[in-house]
Amino acid sequence: MRTIRVKLVLLLVLSAVDMLLPVRADEHEHTYTDTEEVVLWMNTVGPYHNRQETYKYFSLPFCVGTKRAISHYHETLGEALQGVELEFSGLDIKFKGEVLQTTYCEIELDKGKREAFVYAIKNHYWYQMYIDDLPIWGIVGEADENGEDHYLWTYKKLEIGYNGNRIVDVNLTSEGKVKLVPNTRIAMSYSVKWKKSDVKFEDRFDKYLDPSFFQHRIHWFSIFNSFMMVIFLVGLVSMILMRTLRKDYARYSKEEEMDDMDRDLGDEYGWKQVHGDVFRPSGHPLMFSSLIGSGCQIFSVSMIVIIVAMIEDLYTERGSMLSTAIFVYAATSPVNGYFGGSLYAKQGGRRWIKQMFIGAFLIPAMVCGTAFFINFIAMYYHASRAIPFGTMVAVCCICCFVILPLNLVGTILGRNLSGQPNFPCRVNAVPRPIPEKKWFMEPAVIVCLGGILPFGSIFIEMYFIFTSFWAYKIYYVYGFMMLVLVILCIVTVCVTIVCTYFLLNAEDYRWQWTSFLSAASTAVYVYMYSFYYYFFKTKMYGLFQTSFYFGYMAVFSTTLGIMCGAVGFMGTSAFVRKIYTNVKID
Repeated sequence: MRTIRVKLVLLLVLSAVDMLLPVRADEHEHTYTDTEEVVLWMNTVGPYHNRQETYKYFSLPFCVGTKRAISHYHETLGEALQGVELEFSGLDIKFKGEVLQTTYCEIELDKGKREAFVYAIKNHYWYQMYIDDLPIWGIVGEADENGEDHYLWTYKKLEIGYNGNRIVDVNLTSEGKVKLVPNTRIAMSYSVKWKKSDVKFEDRFDKYLDPSFFQHRIHWFSIFNSFMMVIFLVGLVSMILMRTLRKDYARYSKEEEMDDMDRDLGDEYGWKQVHGDVFRPSGHPLMFSSLIGSGCQIFSVSMIVIIVAMIEDLYTERGSMLSTAIFVYAATSPVNGYFGGSLYAKQGGRRWIKQMFIGAFLIPAMVCGTAFFINFIAMYYHASRAIPFGTMVAVCCICCFVILPLNLVGTILGRNLSGQPNFPCRVNAVPRPIPEKKWFMEPAVIVCLGGILPFGSIFIEMYFIFTSFWAYKIYYVYGFMMLVLVILCIVTVCVTIVCTYFLLNAEDYRWQWTSFLSAASTAVYVYMYSFYYYFFKTKMYGLFQTSFYFGYMAVFSTTLGIMCGAVGFMGTSAFVRKIYTNVKID
């Protein structure tokens, strides 16, 4: 017992001393003193055409340098989820310390190692390294023109630029092409050259951006085209609806001045006839309310993350975008509970606790279920994208101990503050029969056609977003993304309002699900476009990359659809409430 106490005291003393010691400058502070150690991290290696199919660098039979190993832990949740696997290279690099070509290890190339290298070269394997959080890419090797002989690059020539006591630029040149011959020794070497640079530390990531791609004329033209479409659509919708509604109001006012016999003989039709059913609860109100709440939360997350990305350069830190999105999603859980809970209360729902659970776990369950399925394939491939068990536990804890309680708070607030069904029209006890109408006025047809215009306003931007995620581009034009999101919401609301007006004019009061699904059908067109992008814009192959692509594209499309559906419903709900408030109901 006494021994345990002594050990605890020693541990506390050592911890206190460690805290009091001066902190050395390192890659976390991004400042160095002369001759201070600079760490070269080896990240992942994988086929060039499959960006997400990555493996640990030393899964290939590379040798490691002689310097003592340094362990690395995942600093953020985003790093762990994105498969960042940093391993120490073993190379001795000092700040401003020149290193001439030096052999750091030798590879005993037996038959198995040669086959591994040959397979990597045939599949165009590339690797990624980091120095002071700056990424560096290199190719494993190359084959001759006939594809019979294969060569390994053995010499890493590093050129590091510095400005004051900070590293601002890193370049890698691969040299020393050596033919792969079994039962030989291959010497791996490196050199380091330091040069003074005028690049500011804040601008050191600019070299990785591609303004010629993201700020191309087509990108500007697509934004302008979408903006003009919005102006045209809003003007058209306003003109048609205002003109039509004015006629409707005039006709209904004229009917009110008639006596009972004339009104009975008159031909009554239009949206006023369903005033007793238009605010009837939707079918499956529990699921409907959960979808609306989730969509409002996704919209809030999208707006906040884009604004943060516009202010902060999130692409400069590994996994920072994903970590930010997870944090914002958890923090905005009350939005989900508020809108979902209030809508469910207005529709007379009684199982509000079940609705809260479904609303809280709808999106996380979909994302985690897809990730769990893909994780099995990643584990089979021994890929770095396999999510560690500890990370899975962390995500589950966030869902149970952060998202759920905040969702509960939002649900309680929503039910108490705006859960009263204060509709402008009384709901009839008996539902009105829905008359027959033309085929193009059926809800199914409206739903299928409703997503065309919203997709047309964003499909060019989808190309740039897909290319940044599935290819080797860093997306940084978040101002464009904000404009596109605003345009998408305006187009979606306009389209769903028109669809709902035509539906109500045909005396069909099933507008809630129709407005949601007609806006959400945008997701179907986005997912169809992802098939086109996969087969005609990429060279992806293999089970892992294909399942990763279509699995997460399904998650992205579904999430986008839920957001559009919620935005469309909220806009349409305000429109419906407005027109029935302004008409006199007996």
